[in-house]
Amino acid sequence: MRITPPLRVLAPIVTAGMAFGADPHPVPDGEQWLTYPGGDGPGAGKHVVLIAADQEYRSEQAMPMLAGVLSKHHGFHCTVLFGVNEDGLVDPTLPVYPEKGKESEFKEHHIPGIEHLAKADLVIFFHRLLTLPDDEMKPIVDYLDSGKPFIALRTANHGFRGKLPYEIDGKKVGFGEIVGGAFMSHHGNWSRDSTRGDIVPAMKDHPILTGVKDIWGTTDVYRTFKEGEGLPEGCTALVHGQPLIGREQGGADNPDKEPLPVVWFKNWKTSNDKEARVLHSTMGSAKDLRNPGLRRLVVNGVYWGLEMEDQITPDSSVDYVGKYEPLDSGFAYEKLGVKPHPASHYR
Repeated sequence: MRITPPLRVLAPIVTAGMAFGADPHPVPDGEQWLTYPGGDGPGAGKHVVLIAADQEYRSEQAMPMLAGVLSKHHGFHCTVLFGVNEDGLVDPTLPVYPEKGKESEFKEHHIPGIEHLAKADLVIFFHRLLTLPDDEMKPIVDYLDSGKPFIALRTANHGFRGKLPYEIDGKKVGFGEIVGGAFMSHHGNWSRDSTRGDIVPAMKDHPILTGVKDIWGTTDVYRTFKEGEGLPEGCTALVHGQPLIGREQGGADNPDKEPLPVVWFKNWKTSNDKEARVLHSTMGSAKDLRNPGLRRLVVNGVYWGLEMEDQITPDSSVDYVGKYEPLDSGFAYEKLGVKPHPASHYR
C-alpha cells in the first residue's frame, strides 16, 4: 500500500520588521539613508520621512531613534534622510555661511533621497540654515504645497538660509511663515538654561497631549515673536516653556524670563487652498528627546497630523528601540566627538 507523505506547509517569508501581508516599504534601501519597515500597529501602511540636517542639536541621532519608535511600536514605515558631505558621509559639521572673502568657494548642502518625499504621508523636519540646489528644493516645496501634514522640530523654523522657491499670490513664502514663526533670539541663557514644558490648561484634552506629562529639556526657550506680541493668527499654543536656572529637571524658574510658547499647531493653506496640519516644537534636540513626555508628544503629533487622533492612547510605547546615548549639543565638534559617519552608523 502506498503511503502518501504528509502535506508540507511552507512558512511565509516575512521581511524583518514587517508583518506578513503588510504593504512593502515604499523606499528602496540605500547607503545614504535609512529605512525602517513598519509592521503591526495603527500606522501600518503609512510612511513617515524624517529629515536630519542640522549642525547643532544632533538630529542625526534623534531622527533614527524616532524612526525606530514609530516603526517598531506603532507600525509606520519610516525613512531617515540626512545632510551629507562630498564623500557621501552624514556630516553635521558642514558650514552654513560662506567664509568672508571666500564666498565663491561655499558649497551647497545635499540631502540624498529627498525625492522620496513624494512617497511620504507625513514628514518630520529637523534641519538648520540649509542652502540646497534647486533640484533638491523642488521636492520640499512640492511636499509643503501638497496639503500633507508635517512636524518641525527646534531649528527647522530657520531651516533655510533664504526664502523658499515657493510663491502664493505672487509672494515668496518662508519656512518660518509656514510653521508659525522663526527663531529671533534665545529667551534665556544659551547652553546654560533648561526648559520646563507646561501644558496650556485650556488645551490639556487635545489629542496631541494625550498621556503627555513632565516635559523638560536641556535646550533654552526660543523667542519667535517680538516682545509684547504673540503667535501669529491661526497658531494655537499647546505647551509653554518656562526657562529654568541651570540644567537639572526640577530646577528653579528664571524669575526674569516669562514662559513663551514652545509647542503649537496650525493649518497651512497651500496655493491650491488645501489645508495641511502642522505641528511645531522649538524643543526637540537629541538630548531633549530623552524626555518621555516630549517623545510622546511628537509621536502623538504624527497620529494627529495624519488625522488618526482616535487611535492615540496614553500608554502606547515610546520606549527606545536599542541604545540611545546622544551627544551634547553645540559646535565644538572635536570636543563633543561629532564627526562624519556613514548613514549606517546611526541605525
